[in-house]
Parts: sequence; structure tokens; C-alpha cells
Amino acid sequence: MTAARHGGRNARSLRRIVIERGRLKFADGSALVRYGDTEVICAATVEDRVPLWLRGKGKGWLTAEYSMLPRATQERNVREITRGRPSGRTLEIQRLIGRALRSVLDCLALGERTVIVDCDVIQADGGTRTAAISGGFVAMVEALHRLKLPTRVFPVTDFLAAVSVGMIDGEVMLDLSFAEDSVADVDLNVVMNGQGEIVEIQGTAEQRPFSRSQLDQMLTVAEQGIAAVFEVQKDALQNLSWLVGAR
Repeated sequence: MTAARHGGRNARSLRRIVIERGRLKFADGSALVRYGDTEVICAATVEDRVPLWLRGKGKGWLTAEYSMLPRATQERNVREITRGRPSGRTLEIQRLIGRALRSVLDCLALGERTVIVDCDVIQADGGTRTAAISGGFVAMVEALHRLKLPTRVFPVTDFLAAVSVGMIDGEVMLDLSFAEDSVADVDLNVVMNGQGEIVEIQGTAEQRPFSRSQLDQMLTVAEQGIAAVFEVQKDALQNLSWLVGAR
């Protein structure tokens, strides 16, 4: 399986990852992220209000929305607005993105503001949720940097990124494309912060159960991949006057 990977990469290599910051004219912060042939446009908006249950508490909030263009996939998907409601998959993914980004957001330093991160999949070839998290982080940082908050404490506490990892025929594979994901024995999505701490793991034995030692192998490979994504994020953010914790 290793020799057949698209682009000639080995089992533990990422696809080419690119993050282009500032791709939308009107958004407070934005980023176009590519994980191979997967492309997601992320936009962050900062509003001077919070949900009713947070009013008067002096802290902010972040929420995320996720969607996929009808022709992001090989066959056209019906728009969810046409169906009348978002799918369970959409709700699950946008909650994941929101939870992940909030893990590195100091809501007290943010004040009574809400950050909305919109992630729209332009093209899907596996790993759309992991790409959305990594690109959404860059969009969020840009939006908050432009806000110029009247505090010495920038509200983003650390870097955050995500990758997929899985097992195919007993071999650990990093950053699965759709073709690989569809035949994987195990599919794992891993989110980590800049300290190498785990924020979230979503894992499923698609074909057969996996052992604790196999899980440890996949997490080790995921951590190595995420470290590489951090470098891409740093490049995208390097011309800002601030960089997350100077990490």
C-alpha cells in the first residue's frame, strides 16, 4: 500500500499542506487551507456580543460552522438548506471544530465577544475536518490580532492543529486521502496543541479492532504530522507583530 500512495509519499508523510492567510476581503480573519487535494476556506468574524447565557459574565465565546459545497465531492451533494436541516455529520464536525478552537482561547481575555469561525469545503479528498481546524486556527488568530484588544494578554494561548491517521493492512498511515480512508481498517482524527497535548481524538475501528500498542503508534505518527502543520501555520502568521506565545 505504501508504494501506491499518491505523489509517492511514504506511509508517515503528510500530503502537501498549504495555508494562505487573508484570502477573503471582508472577513476579520481568513485562510485557505489545502491538505493535498482537500481545500477549505475558513473565515473568522468577531462580534461585540455573547450568547444570552454568558451576558454580564465578562467572558467571551467561540462557535464554528461547517459546510461543504455541492460539487466538493465526486458526485453532487444536495445543499443542506434544500433539505431543510443540517446533517448529523455536519453538526458533529462543527461542534468538533468549535471545541478544538476553544481549547486554546482564553475567553476571559477575549471579553464579552463572540468569535464565529466558518469553514466551507471547496474540495473534499479526505481530512476536511482536520484541515478546517488547522485553517480555522489561522483565521481566528488573524481576526483577533486585527481586533487590537486593550490588554497585554492575547486571548490565544497556544497553537492548535489536526491530522488524520489510520491503519491499512496493519500499517500506520498519516493524513489519509479519501481513497485511503475508504479502505482503512482504523480511522483516527487527532487534535493537539503546541505543547503536544491531546485536545481530542476521534477514532473508529472501521474493519477490525485495534490494540493499545497500535493506538500508541498512530498517536506518535499523528504528533509528528501535527508538528509539521505547526510550521506551516507559523509561516502563514509570521508577518503579524504577534505570534502565539512566541512558541
